[in-house]
Amino acid sequence: MSAQQKITVVGAGLMGSGIAQVSAQAGHQVVLRDVTEDALSRGRSGIEASYARFVAKGKLTQDDADAALARITTTTDLDAAADSDIVVEAIFEDVQVKTALFADLDRICREGAILATNTSAIPITQIAAATQRPESVVGTHFFSPVPMMQLCELVRGYKTSDETLAAARSFAESVGKTCVVVNRDVAGFVTTRLIAALVVEAVKLVENGVATAEDVDTACRLGFGHAMGPLATADLTGVDILRNATRNIYTETQDEKFNPPETLNRMVTAGEIGRKSGRGFYQY
Repeated sequence: MSAQQKITVVGAGLMGSGIAQVSAQAGHQVVLRDVTEDALSRGRSGIEASYARFVAKGKLTQDDADAALARITTTTDLDAAADSDIVVEAIFEDVQVKTALFADLDRICREGAILATNTSAIPITQIAAATQRPESVVGTHFFSPVPMMQLCELVRGYKTSDETLAAARSFAESVGKTCVVVNRDVAGFVTTRLIAALVVEAVKLVENGVATAEDVDTACRLGFGHAMGPLATADLTGVDILRNATRNIYTETQDEKFNPPETLNRMVTAGEIGRKSGRGFYQY
């Protein structure tokens, strides 16, 4: 595989713009695509601000930041993905929306392109089934915030080829990530299953008055050495996103430990979805 590749990232939200940022910084040519100019503008501003923070901390030179930014183009046209080596989808965690997008990408993208999804819980096999090339579809589950988090979970669908997995690993490693491989795309893979089970149990402890959110998180940080407690993690990720992922796993497994507690559903309904809304388990 060539050192510099053409990467299209579909979705300019927090995850998509983060993937675009690290890809451009690694020397790849990046097209960032979203459905509105507003979304693209917000995504690009976020990338600029993030590069500026790295420059201020001395972790990146201004010249390198400028060069990386120059490698990112934005568009609302999905056809821009036509000649990409790798397309990474980072849109809303909804299986219908994702499968519709992958059917379009299958039609648009060149033969041999890698079609990757950043889903955290939806089986890759289900997404790949929307295409005529399931062997080229793979999960590349990055973690938020992408520029800071070192992990990428590579997920094989039922038909993902060894070549596709190797290409996805090569790309993820080129942007500075350490990879773990999930050989069977059970709903939630490895990391989302673990955090979902932990969050559900943590919410139940708070819901039942056993302990406060602060004390549950402190127990996980100081007792288990976690960098963040599960409820602070839910606030950072988005309570809505975690609830949806947990619900996806529960729908597939019918395992009660993944059934979202009442509090989680009520918080989402009330719009208390974490840092992005100013309030979740904590006030921001």
